[in-house]
Amino acid sequence: MDPQPTLDTARLTLRPFRAADAPEVRRLAGARAIADTALNIPHPYPDGAAEAFISFTHAEYEAGEGATFAVVEQAGGALVGACGLRINARFAHAEMGYWIAEHAWGRGYATEAAGAVLRYAFTQRGLHRVFAHHLTRNPSSGRVLQKIGMRREGLLRGHVRKGDVFEDVVVYGVLADDRP
Repeated sequence: MDPQPTLDTARLTLRPFRAADAPEVRRLAGARAIADTALNIPHPYPDGAAEAFISFTHAEYEAGEGATFAVVEQAGGALVGACGLRINARFAHAEMGYWIAEHAWGRGYATEAAGAVLRYAFTQRGLHRVFAHHLTRNPSSGRVLQKIGMRREGLLRGHVRKGDVFEDVVVYGVLADDRP
């Protein structure tokens, strides 16, 4: 497999994670506000979890099963989040996920990063479909998905457990043929 590319947007660079990113991943992703609406981010964030996450992203990419990008501000180079795909080659589809550091909310970074990763999914990976979901209590994530062209496809009641609470999720998707 070719090396994971770097994607540039107007304000962001999306690049592979580096081992040196681990302390910042731990600090940013470990915030309670991030973990609260992300299914796979624990709080408190355990020692070694950031290093394991970064290592996993590289192995997943090499196996052709994913592409996770560090979301970095072009001005100053600060890491502000992650955006990626879990790819199922058999079905030519991927699930998208992302998080943006709390201090960077409200700047449109999630939309900008997710849009770039969606273009990558269709143009460089040749996928047929990309889908995502969000907890119903996180409507901001749904607005991001709408802005990048995904359509609401349904509500899955009590679909996931976050802590001791079963949560509803809203599912969005887009096909390559839907894109202009």
